[in-house]
Amino acid sequence: MFRIDPTSSVGLADQIAAQVRAAVADGRLGPGEKLPPAREVAAGLGVNMHTVLRAYAQLRDEGLVDLRRGRGAHVRDGVATLVRGAASLTEQARALVTEADRLGVSRDELVDIIRKVQS
Repeated sequence: MFRIDPTSSVGLADQIAAQVRAAVADGRLGPGEKLPPAREVAAGLGVNMHTVLRAYAQLRDEGLVDLRRGRGAHVRDGVATLVRGAASLTEQARALVTEADRLGVSRDELVDIIRKVQS
């Protein structure tokens, strides 16, 4: 389920957490499903178990999973919609930045435009 890129500038725990988010967003992990035990993930990836636990704790702090000692990590109910919405928003933001680049709008100008829309 997990793959890491040790040469990436993104931390290993962040890579693992991102893959869980993606699995929830695309339905590979559903509400109530149990994540693989941290020890197994760590052994499979060749990383320290605490790296995996850090990723799981990050997901817990984001409200995506429930972590219980002795029971493991489970995907919380109702998070798939939240994750899909965040992924959609990220894609829309990426498209907005691409369009701004095409039009020659700087990042600062784009931020100013967004702030004006908020008013």
